Amino acid sequence: MRVRTGWAGRAGMAGRTGLVGATAVAVAATLAGPATAAPARADHTATRTAMDAAVQDGVPGVTATAKDAHGTWSATTGVGNLSTGAPRSTADRYRVGSITKTFVSTVLLQLEAEGRLSLDDTVDKWLPGVVRGHGHDGSEITIRQLLNHTSGIFNYTADEDFGRTYFLKDGFFKHRYDTKTPEQLVAIAMTHKPVFAPGTSWSYSNTNYVLAGMVITRVTGHSYATEIRHRIIDPLHLHATSVPGTRVTVPHPSSRAYSKLAESTTGPTYDATELNPSLASSAGEMISNSSDLNRFYAALLRGKLLPPRQLKEMKTTVKVDEIPNAGYGLGLIERKLSCGVHVWGHDGGIHGSTSSSVTTADGRHSLSFNFNGDWSGDSDAVIEGEFCGR
Repeated sequence: MRVRTGWAGRAGMAGRTGLVGATAVAVAATLAGPATAAPARADHTATRTAMDAAVQDGVPGVTATAKDAHGTWSATTGVGNLSTGAPRSTADRYRVGSITKTFVSTVLLQLEAEGRLSLDDTVDKWLPGVVRGHGHDGSEITIRQLLNHTSGIFNYTADEDFGRTYFLKDGFFKHRYDTKTPEQLVAIAMTHKPVFAPGTSWSYSNTNYVLAGMVITRVTGHSYATEIRHRIIDPLHLHATSVPGTRVTVPHPSSRAYSKLAESTTGPTYDATELNPSLASSAGEMISNSSDLNRFYAALLRGKLLPPRQLKEMKTTVKVDEIPNAGYGLGLIERKLSCGVHVWGHDGGIHGSTSSSVTTADGRHSLSFNFNGDWSGDSDAVIEGEFCGR
C-alpha cells in the first residue's frame, strides 16, 4: 500500500497526497512508447511492466533509477512533453514534493546530535507565539511531534481557500507565481482548530514541516535551504538537487509536469511545470533526480548522515491505522512489501509531479522514480515490481 503522504492534501487535485484510479488519457497513451533503457537484468522486468502500466493508465511519462549490488539500472517510458512527444530522460530533474521532509528532518536530527536542540523542546521555545489560535498551543507541542505528525496542527493545504487558489485551474493560473512566506502558511493553519490534542493521534500535516524549517532558521541563523545545502547536498555531491526558494522553473534536463487542476481525474490536462514553490516551503519545495535521491537515502540508512542514536530516533515509527503495513518515523516512512521486504523512504506530490524514493534498511538496494502527472498511475506497483518482482 502506498503511504499517501505528499505536500498537498486534496484528493483529486494536483499535488494531492495519493493517486486514485483514472481513465487513461488518450493523448498520453498515444504518444507513449515502451520502456527504454540500457540492457538490464531480468529481475527489473516487473519494474518496467509497472512503469508501462502507469503510462497506459494515463501518466504521461515515468523515469526511474534503481541501484543495488549488481549496479545501476535506469529506464523511462512515455513522454516528457505532450506537445512535442519528446521522451523522458533518466537524468530528468523533477519537483520531489514531500520527499523534502526527509531532508528537513535529517538537518534537525543533526542539530540534536550537536547538542543545539532537543527533539523534546517545545515549538514555543524556538518559535514563541507562532503556534497560537483556535486551540493551537505551541507550548504543548514538541519538535518530535512536528516531525512524526502527531502534533495535531491543522494542515494548511487542506484549507478550502488555499485549495481554490493554488490547486484549481482558475486560481492556479492566476496565483502560481505568488510568493508565500512560511509565516503566512502557518497563519492559514492557525485559522482552524487542531485536528486532535498533541500526541494523541496521527494526521499528516504540511504545516508541521513549515514550522520545522522555521526552527532550523531560528537555531542556526541560516535558512533551512542553506543548512540542507551545507549539510547534505554538498557533502553527498547531489548535483541535481536544489532548494529553489522562489525560482519558478525546473533546471534542465527536465520534462514538463501535467495536472488536471480539478477536483476530478478527468477533463483537460494542463501544463503545471512553472510555479513558485514557496507555497510548499520546507514541506515540499525541493527539486532532485532519481540518482541523487537514491544516493541520499542510501547514505542516510547507512548512517553516513546521522549518528546511530539519531538514526534510531528517525526510524522509530508511529502506527498509521488507515495504512496497513506502514509506519511513519521522523520524516521517514517504513513499509513492509508483499514479499516481506522492508523499505524506508518517502513519497512526494506537487502540481504535475508524483515521486517515490525507497531503500532497504542496509542502503544496498534503492529505487527512485517520478510520474510527470498527478492524477493516475500505481506507484505501489513500481515499488513492488522492483523489490518483489511482481
